[in-house]
Amino acid sequence: MPQLPEDIIDRLTQMERRIQQLSTAVNSLPPLNKGSGGGGYVSVRAPKKEGESTGVEVFRVGNWGGEEFGLAIRRQTGKYALSLYNGDGTSTSRQPLRIYDADGREIISDDIVAGGLARPWLTMLPPQDSSTARWPQTTATAYTTIAMSYNVVWQPQMRLLVSTKVSSGGSGTVQVLVNGAVWGTEVGAGTDYDHTGPVSSDFASAFGGLLKVEIQAKAASGSTVYANPILMYGRQS
Repeated sequence: MPQLPEDIIDRLTQMERRIQQLSTAVNSLPPLNKGSGGGGYVSVRAPKKEGESTGVEVFRVGNWGGEEFGLAIRRQTGKYALSLYNGDGTSTSRQPLRIYDADGREIISDDIVAGGLARPWLTMLPPQDSSTARWPQTTATAYTTIAMSYNVVWQPQMRLLVSTKVSSGGSGTVQVLVNGAVWGTEVGAGTDYDHTGPVSSDFASAFGGLLKVEIQAKAASGSTVYANPILMYGRQS
């Protein structure tokens, strides 16, 4: 049998040593997952603290009991942050998606019965006065604010629908200001104002701040202009 060159033997010895080092390093890592029977699941736990038998489970995905598969993410405090499971043990249940605050209270979830949003409950505009005579109004011949509101900016765009009227034989116009700037295009009184657009040219700076919305109207001499907001909501870009 021919002899191998010494440098090849040295290289093989070095490779064997490195493989052993890698094997030792891998085996010394703390376990990051756990498998179980009945379908199995993967569980990630934080390092255990003094007085704990095991670390807090911060992530789990897989079998949730019976035939159900789901997932959950917890904060390192142990409180839920997000979950997607039903808990009925079946593989056919419609599982609600839930998001929780830092104390584990459900703040956002979907409706698994009819679809759409379950929580939070969103405010809706109540029925408005149908008598034009009681609507916000003006006889001023220069733009005058006749209705105003403040809202917190959470979404980059907004839709606003305003019903407008004018006295018999009269004329005038209606416009909207957002934080003091004209928003959308003015309409002739008697025509609905319906506009969707950005609430700010710099949403990053506006986010979380106050949004001032003003309805302004002006009337021709001897006329009265009326305006009544009937729909307003924030939306995505």
